[in-house]
Amino acid sequence: MNVRPIRTESDYKAVLREVSAYFDNEPEPGTEDGDRFEILLTLVEAHEAKQFPVDLPDPIEAIRFRMDQEGLTAKDLEPAIGKRNRVYEILNGKRNLTLAMVWKLHEMFGIPAESLIKPPRHTAVA
Repeated sequence: MNVRPIRTESDYKAVLREVSAYFDNEPEPGTEDGDRFEILLTLVEAHEAKQFPVDLPDPIEAIRFRMDQEGLTAKDLEPAIGKRNRVYEILNGKRNLTLAMVWKLHEMFGIPAESLIKPPRHTAVA
């Protein structure tokens, strides 16, 4: 099996062409073609992650996204953040999250802690 790293745009396009052929007739896992398909997919994923990294949302975007997903209101966030005025201060970028809020939001609503600790785009007053 002759497989090389993706170093150039032409390497990337060639691997994509080869992988796309497998999608039409996906090989059985564990076969020679199946192994090649899996290796090529891994190469493409690694290359794309390096070339096109996906940035985490800022904390406010992450909270609002979860609110939209789950149909949550400011009242629903009170156990994690505090009184409603505090929730609105956080959502409007007027106050930063505390470490305790980060952990409660993560535990209660499954918001990735990595998103919640990222510096917000709108700098809050300390």
